[in-house]
Formats: sequence, structure tokens, C-alpha cells
Amino acid sequence: MRDLLGVPALRAYYPAATLARLGDEMVAFTLVLLVLERTDRPALAGLTGAAYALPAVVSGPLLGTWLDRTAARRTALGLNQAVLGLVMLSLLFTAGHSPAWTTPALAAVAGVTLPMVSGGFTSMLPSLVPSQLLPKANSWEAASFGAATITGPAAAATIAATVSVEAAVIVIAVTATLSIFAIARLPALPAALATDEREPFLASVVGGLAHLARTPRLRASTITSTMLMGSVGVLLITLPLHMTALGAPRSSAGYLWTALELGSVTTAVLLGRLQTRWRPELVVMVAVAAYGLAMTTWPLATTFPVLLVLAAATGLFEGPMLPAMFAARQQYSAVALQGRVSTTAASLRVGAAALGQAAGGLLVPIIGTHAALLAVAISLLAAAVLGRLSTPRDATPTHTSHSSAL
Repeated sequence: MRDLLGVPALRAYYPAATLARLGDEMVAFTLVLLVLERTDRPALAGLTGAAYALPAVVSGPLLGTWLDRTAARRTALGLNQAVLGLVMLSLLFTAGHSPAWTTPALAAVAGVTLPMVSGGFTSMLPSLVPSQLLPKANSWEAASFGAATITGPAAAATIAATVSVEAAVIVIAVTATLSIFAIARLPALPAALATDEREPFLASVVGGLAHLARTPRLRASTITSTMLMGSVGVLLITLPLHMTALGAPRSSAGYLWTALELGSVTTAVLLGRLQTRWRPELVVMVAVAAYGLAMTTWPLATTFPVLLVLAAATGLFEGPMLPAMFAARQQYSAVALQGRVSTTAASLRVGAAALGQAAGGLLVPIIGTHAALLAVAISLLAAAVLGRLSTPRDATPTHTSHSSAL
């Protein structure tokens, strides 16, 4: 870590990115709790979570193309946080007190710029970090995501249980506001694409999508990680509902996410350099398959403490996936494509999570939470298999600008 701290830009980058992600990681869980508490309607809770995430499917490729062309990244990241804070405060007055459609509609407003929180930040790394430090930077980038995912659901669960879910909503708004000040300390970066290198905007959008689809190893990583997020969306609905079977309050599900991410961050940092020994897309697929196998034990847990331990152990298998996913984007994409690739891939992941939440809200009450947990585990194994099937054995990278370092 000492060599990374020697890069001045990173001393500003990690606090800003982590603080922004902290608020974002509280949102999905808090929205579910808020809607369930005020309406007791799982389908509406799932629809609201989906509405928060689905706009990113369309906006991600557009935002990524714009990011590759602009020097105003800090402004864009700050505006995203301002919109999030305003929407969360608005939900305090509308959720359960107005027509049902207003809650998902407001959530959708915040979701339009959601890819900024993940892809918008991550796409900056190749421009901030020397290529020889990228593997380590990716590991700490995964730790940034993990720290936010550890703290966010736990904070939301604790605040909802000890104060109220409304207080958790207010904390999200405050966190979003504080992140704007942290983002202001980020260095200004020039546009990745010079004016004379730019093709028409829509052609550039299509080019980013085509690059993801036509690059076999990048495609394999993207398919696997996107399906993973679809499973996570189902889990966001399943876990709060499953708590009653274990004699625990719904808010306790937040601690399961914390345990899962504690395990994940541990191996993300300790084993992140696996991406330098094996191709990153293989690390992604193996990690997701191991994650699914470990999750098959979850329906067997009969008490909350046992499930908590299983969640922490499961996270250990997931850990190497995130650094490897970042490495796949960097290895197989030119610097001028990083904005498009990062936000487009992020939008696919967010969209899959949204569909998972919507499906979970409809199906979990019908099939039961035990069956839903097993279905999530099986879907993770299927994600790894489909990722492998999408990669021909003789596939070669389309671009390997950082491969010598990675």
C-alpha cells in the first residue's frame, strides 16, 4: 500500500470513491426496508429496487461515452451524489404516503447516473496509476467497494433497528453530501479521446458495446459478473424475508451482507494478485463458481449466528472476483475505451441486479426463502458455466495495453 500512497492522486481517489459507494451501498437495502415497513408489499419493494437500478442499463453506455470525451468528471460525479441525496429525502415524504408508482419513479431518477459510482470512478484508475501498480490498485479498488458494502448494509441495519428506517434514509443523504466535498479534491483529468480522434457520439456508444461483445475474454468476465449481480438482486429481497424463519428481525439481513463482504475484502486484498498469474476472466469464473457452491449451505442454517458464519466463509471465495474483473476491463481495452467499458459493464451489472430484485419480489413469497436461497446458489454456478462457454478455447485478447504489467 505504501507505493500506492506515493501516488498523490490516489490519496484523494480512495476516500472519495469509498464515501460515494458507502451511501450507494446503503440505498438498495434501505429502500427495501422502507417500502416493506410502510406498505408490507414485497412486490413493491422489489419494483422500487429495480426502478433504482434499471435506468443504468440505458444510461451507462451513454455516460461512459461522454466520460471518454470530457474533462468534467469531477462535476459529473458530484452531481450524481447531489441527485441521490435529494431523491432519498423526497422518499421520506412519499413512500407509503402517496400513490404506489411515486416510490419507484423517484428511485428511477436517482438510478439514471448510478453507473458513475462504480464505472465512473474505476475508469479513472488507468489514467491515475502507473501500469506497474495497476494490479495492486485494483486490489485496493476492490477493497474500496468491499469496505462500502461491509459498512453500508450494517449501518443501515443498525440505524433502522435502533432508531428508524427513516433515520437510515437521512444518513444516506448526509453521506452523499459529504462525498461531494471529497470528490472536489480529485485531480482534473483530460479527456481520454482527443477532439480529432472522436467519431460521432452514437457510433462511439455502439463501438463500446461492440467491444464488450466481440472481445471473448472480456465478454466471458462480463457475462459471469453480470449474472452474479442478478443473483444478488434476488438475494436483496430474499434475506430480509428469510430472517423471520430464523427468529430474527428483517433488518438483521444487513449484517449478513457485512459478513459476506468481510470475507470478500479479506481475499480481495490478500489474493488480488491472482490476476497476474492466471487470466483475469478465469479468476472471475472460478471465484463465482466457488461462491455458488459455498452458498448451497445457506438453506441448511437453522439459526442466525450459523448463517452469519456461513456468509463470512462464502465471502472468502468471492473475494478475488472483483480485482480480476477490473483487470479484465483494463487488459482487454485501450485507455480511450475505459470510460465506455467500465460504465457499460457496470450498467449491465446494475440492470441485472434490478431484474433480480423485481423477480425476487414476485417469486420469493411464492416459492419460499429456502428455495430462493438454493436457486441463487445454482444461478451462480450457471453464471460461471455460461461465462466459460462464451469463450472459445483459442480466444485471443483484442487489446492488451496493460498485459505486461498484469
